[in-house]
Amino acid sequence: MLVGDVLPGEDVQLMLTASGHQLLRFTDSHHAIGVVLEDPPDFLVLEKGFEDGGDLNVLAAVKGCLQKTNIPILLVVDTTDVADIDWSVYSVDDILVRPISAVLFVARIGLAKARMARVFDNNPLSRLPGNTSILRTIQDVIERDKGYGVCYVDIDNFKPYNDRYGFAQGDDVILMVARIMVNVVEEFSRADSFVGHVGGDDFLFIVPEDKVEVICTKILTNFEVVRNMFLSSEDLKVGCYIEKDRQGRETRFELLSLSIAVVLTTGHYFSHSAEVSNQAMQVKHYVKKLDGSNFMIDRRQKKQKSS
Repeated sequence: MLVGDVLPGEDVQLMLTASGHQLLRFTDSHHAIGVVLEDPPDFLVLEKGFEDGGDLNVLAAVKGCLQKTNIPILLVVDTTDVADIDWSVYSVDDILVRPISAVLFVARIGLAKARMARVFDNNPLSRLPGNTSILRTIQDVIERDKGYGVCYVDIDNFKPYNDRYGFAQGDDVILMVARIMVNVVEEFSRADSFVGHVGGDDFLFIVPEDKVEVICTKILTNFEVVRNMFLSSEDLKVGCYIEKDRQGRETRFELLSLSIAVVLTTGHYFSHSAEVSNQAMQVKHYVKKLDGSNFMIDRRQKKQKSS
């Protein structure tokens, strides 16, 4: 969607059309806002200063559209305008400076869309990739010839910890686990791995199969070293704490620990990411029954999928 005096050349229009885009151009802000509200576009290219404030009205309409809060917005400006733009007013995702070449025009639109997809997928607390990226990466590794370990990480006893210490400190624990995983994975297998945040106290990392054991061991070791910083001396001395459950009964809760359930992709047993997740849930059911922090690798023989 183009709003204002944004008239790309025929070469740009052909390139965008060839990549599956349908261009809509508006020279009237009221008409443009109506389209935004009725049928939000996939992206917006907006001329700065259009209609003496009409650009800001269109921008406000797009930002207020709950159906498409992730619309990438590119602002078209002159070179002389760049230094004086108030970015708190123009909350856009990128700029296009005149004169704009066809290749740059198309590339910046693609970049803005890709960046927005990454931002909206990332977990807002840890900033790690979220479920869309996780599922895509699992699907990718199960289709490779090389074997990987898909490792699901769960913080044990996290809910009672939140109840006892508060949500702010609970968030600090989540960030601590995220940093440990990222640091260890980068240390042993930076170039061929992935770390994601499923949500809450659930994480996932994917590493080559031959690195699984050393990485899981190091993550658990580092967690045990750092964990005590997030527990009171009283709870550490006793080795547990007593809290009331939802029925008001006093219940003994163990201290924080980690459980890692590992599913191997070797052997091409899986055809879909959901199969890996289901297998991991079975493994996690067993490993969470163990005392303290542990990891378990599923080495059961499975029937190979048909080609």
